Amino acid sequence: MMKTIKRLIATALIPCMAFAGVPLTAQAAMVSTEQAMVTAAGDADRDHVSAFFTRADVQTALQAQGVNANDAIERVKAMSDVEVAQLADRVDQAPAGAGVVGVLFTVFLVLLVTDILGLTAVFPFTRSIR
Repeated sequence: MMKTIKRLIATALIPCMAFAGVPLTAQAAMVSTEQAMVTAAGDADRDHVSAFFTRADVQTALQAQGVNANDAIERVKAMSDVEVAQLADRVDQAPAGAGVVGVLFTVFLVLLVTDILGLTAVFPFTRSIR
């Protein structure tokens, strides 16, 4: 019994000792100011759009379209920085309450496309291509 345990430990230690001398590599690169600012701007745009979706009038309009506001906020979190920047620009350009329909239509289209692609399951009337 003891001989078996020693043999098992020795068998496990042989590859460990063999790979202990293998150097590990790491890659690093300089991050430019522009790259750092894009990340910061992306977070600010994401917060701006999420705050827009938490407004009561927007949530009411989303419910009228059959979209859950929490699903829309989760989808905004999953969007790329470019998509969020475009959506934030549309939110900023819309006058108070007048452009809500356009923004909601954009969100509806984004959710519809992601539903068809099988990334979300928001609308029951769509079929996934997957």
